[in-house]
Amino acid sequence: MAVLVAGLWRAWQTGQADPWDWSIAVAALMAAAGFLLAHRGIIVLLWAAIGASAPILIFCALAAGRLELWSALGVTVIALLLVLAAAWVRHAPIRRGRVAALGMIAVAGLIFSFGSAQPLTPVDARPRLAVLTGLPLFWEERGAVGKGPRDAPIITVLRTRFTILPLDDPRDLPGTGARQILIAQPRALSPEQLVALDGWVRDGGRALVLADPLLRWSSALPLGDRRRAPTTTLLAPLLTRWGFVPGRLHPLEVRNFLADSRLMTVSSAWLPHGQAVPPQPVGRGWVRIMGDADMIDDRLWLADPAQPLNPRFWSADTPAVMLHWLGASAPEARPWMRGPADVMVALRWAILVGTGWAMLGGALLRQHFRRRGQEQKVKIWSGKRAKSV
Repeated sequence: MAVLVAGLWRAWQTGQADPWDWSIAVAALMAAAGFLLAHRGIIVLLWAAIGASAPILIFCALAAGRLELWSALGVTVIALLLVLAAAWVRHAPIRRGRVAALGMIAVAGLIFSFGSAQPLTPVDARPRLAVLTGLPLFWEERGAVGKGPRDAPIITVLRTRFTILPLDDPRDLPGTGARQILIAQPRALSPEQLVALDGWVRDGGRALVLADPLLRWSSALPLGDRRRAPTTTLLAPLLTRWGFVPGRLHPLEVRNFLADSRLMTVSSAWLPHGQAVPPQPVGRGWVRIMGDADMIDDRLWLADPAQPLNPRFWSADTPAVMLHWLGASAPEARPWMRGPADVMVALRWAILVGTGWAMLGGALLRQHFRRRGQEQKVKIWSGKRAKSV
């Protein structure tokens, strides 16, 4: 139970039910248990390892509605290796047992290092992606004067797959060489600029549009400041021309699971039929329109601002969704906790199984050691009787 509780803080922080978040707690407990139970035999060590990992796997499977086989095997193998290694360091049952124990520790370390989701790294071939936005994606916004250039976390992620080209005027698109553009809540565009953007798409360009009907992106700039992003999208004429039907407005923050199990957290969004809009052909190009721009605000998808490239620190799959929509390689969906009811059921069963395993194991082991004690007494008594004869 101590291991289960130790890993929950990370699960509450990110919303992920990932067994790897418990791996350090499992490793520490198994090292201590193996050292303390070194003389108790292999059965006790295996019982301790299974008892430490089983409640975690049950919780993750029920809370997320699925369990990745590699994660389950990885955490279980780490528990087994470390409990045996610690026991053999104290009391080696074979020759060179301590050397074998060091090998087990090394294997467990390799599994821990390479088993969990790895941070995103830049790829070699990065096509150009133009970005037209009024959001503070390329500068630090602090007070009325700002703090200078700084990539927002979502831009940091996009740079691993694209060469990012900030754009002020859509009429400059042909000269950038980009075949894709991200349009995220831009400021008002002139009719000429709207016509240029529409023409570029119809000539084969591809556009991902984030058009927010009620932007909640916090800003320290005063209302009316031209540097603030518009509170509502100003692309209505262009969206209408591209056939976008807004649908129902979801006024609150919503966790939205896509068909591929990826999670997006949206806020005050247009979600026709409760889902993101699929790409629509426009001339020789295509457009995908999402009725929310707050979704790329790192406060809605990133648990640790210092780790934007590590999926284990995400609180939503938004960066992976963006990469997927733009045609780039992206991490698979993370194992998200589905809802409060699922989490409560998962906790209940994890605690029941952990407690039951401890009680059952304690009873069986007590009986096992009692039988061994009786056998030893019989041997001792038989030995003394033989000597007396």
